[in-house]
Amino acid sequence: MITTRFLRLLTSLLFFTASTALFADRLPTELRQASLSLHGESKYPANFKHFDYVNPDAPKGGTLQQASVGTFDSLNAYIEKGTSAAGLDLLYDTLMVNSADEPFSMYPLIAQLAEPAEDNSEITFHLNPKARFHDGSPITAQDVVFTFNILRNKASPFYRTYYKDIKTVEALSKLSVRFIFTRNDNPELPLIISQLPVFPEHFWQKPENDFEAGNMTFPLANGPYRVLSAESGREVVYERVKDYWAKDLPVNKGRHNFDLLKYDYYRDANVALQALKAGEYDLHLEYIAKNWATAYDIPAVDEGLLVKEVIPSKSPEGMQGFVYNLRKDKFKDSNVRRALSYAMDFEWLNRNLFYSSYLRTKSYFENSDMKATGIPSGKELELLEPWRDQLPAELFTDEYTLPKTDGSGRIRNQLSQALELMKKAGWSLESGKLQKNGEPFEFEILLFNSGMEKVVLPFKKNLETMGVTVTMRMVDISQYINRMRSFDYDMVVTRYGQSSTPGNEQREYWGSSSADQSGSRNYIGLKSPAVDAMIDQLVQAKTREDLIVAARALDRVLLWGNYMIPQWYYPYHRVAYWKPVNYPRLKPGQEPLYRFDLQTWWRDPVEENQFVQEQRKDKEKGNVILSSLVAIFFLVFVVGWYIRRKKQVEKLL
Repeated sequence: MITTRFLRLLTSLLFFTASTALFADRLPTELRQASLSLHGESKYPANFKHFDYVNPDAPKGGTLQQASVGTFDSLNAYIEKGTSAAGLDLLYDTLMVNSADEPFSMYPLIAQLAEPAEDNSEITFHLNPKARFHDGSPITAQDVVFTFNILRNKASPFYRTYYKDIKTVEALSKLSVRFIFTRNDNPELPLIISQLPVFPEHFWQKPENDFEAGNMTFPLANGPYRVLSAESGREVVYERVKDYWAKDLPVNKGRHNFDLLKYDYYRDANVALQALKAGEYDLHLEYIAKNWATAYDIPAVDEGLLVKEVIPSKSPEGMQGFVYNLRKDKFKDSNVRRALSYAMDFEWLNRNLFYSSYLRTKSYFENSDMKATGIPSGKELELLEPWRDQLPAELFTDEYTLPKTDGSGRIRNQLSQALELMKKAGWSLESGKLQKNGEPFEFEILLFNSGMEKVVLPFKKNLETMGVTVTMRMVDISQYINRMRSFDYDMVVTRYGQSSTPGNEQREYWGSSSADQSGSRNYIGLKSPAVDAMIDQLVQAKTREDLIVAARALDRVLLWGNYMIPQWYYPYHRVAYWKPVNYPRLKPGQEPLYRFDLQTWWRDPVEENQFVQEQRKDKEKGNVILSSLVAIFFLVFVVGWYIRRKKQVEKLL
């Protein structure tokens, strides 16, 4: 009797355990939520219909052609090997997706619910049971585990740094996956891991599909687009997935509107611009001020067919500039780095090359409230104080400033100040050349973009006036990428973009742990305990106020280190596009977006029909004119023949 009851109890217990595991994804808990926000509440409620900045009724269809400069030989954007094609980010859905009108909030995509621990030690995601890969197979928790492990172990070094604070990942059931953190003082971690793309394990486990090979294998994905065709170095075409599993989710309403996305590759940016004006592709983001001011003086612009628009941006602009490679002995002295910055005459460049359209970049978090100003005080000073002995004394007493000229091109006084700084570093001017221990000061500037030559040449000329020998080296994009990955350069020009909520990626930019990692974005080779400490404070910020204070402290340390020569920024998007391509305008009182979202654009069928009709009329008009010209030519020919014939007959008579 006891045995029977025991067996029944055991059977019931096993059934209950199995049922609990089976239905774990459906059990409500207080911690489950439909969105994540780094600081404060998310803007959109759980039952929102679509993002405010989209046109939910945007028509679907048509093709959007764009240009890409350079080449490609890989359809895997997550590895270091090969050069990846443009547009690959559209292939894979992520666990959650961020909105463009908030600093950092995430909403359901593959994961329909997130369950962060109260002490921020872990987070569990519950997947949408409807989520599918393009072959129809379901997206499971095991695919999430596989993706995380392959990114951390076999992908670009960036992911090892980015996911540094994630200890383990485990599938709790078919649709629930948990990430356990190594620390609970990093509030950004739940949102970082919510951005994880999800790869199909069953595809990459096939022997013929090598994740680490940079090749043209068409990947199996799960996003709004799939690769339709690709020809290395020439073009890549994506087609919209008609039965895309997430097309009706609120985060996708009004987005992904083009049936085809095509990227044509050009070796030269100037050739690409001429192709745009000839109507070879539809849309171009213009980054060159001179082009915007002078290169679009064509009839299509005057007639309103090729539209030029300046769209405001609320996004931090980050830092663009000349980057020193501190792995080179010649750049290790801060006096040297500061001295060379005097040779860049921004005011002359802006007046003569940029039509006075740019602003000087003075911060690594330019165009944001995270920009350091004045001298440190309050909480910012508290963060910096423990590192006073390792930082320049002026950081605590003076505001950081950049050399400024009158724009005339005459910078003798600046160059004199530069030579004084070089003298402090042990360099002396002998026979017109800066030398130290008999060795001349010389370095190479590595470039791949021909448009940057006009900026480098005046800089080079001023440096040579100081006695510095500078070589400008132009290489193709493939060689450039390989040299950047191996840190094989003296100086390069690059841009560090920033989000409204900087965090873990700062370790990849400036952290000591990434300085010796081949392929990392620590192009400077920066190893500074003070910088590392400020990054930690930024990552661990629990409130928006704490984040701003830490960002300003980090900004100040980077600026006073003179690790880059800042260039310029422009707080707008300059876009040229051919009708009938269109986009949703901001409503009255609506703030600019934090990022440019091309996936909200569409092709207007009414305008396209009008455009086609106008083209047809123009063609018909052209045909009429051509026919008339042919008729006139024929008439002239006949009359001429008749006259000549008549004269010949008269001569014979």
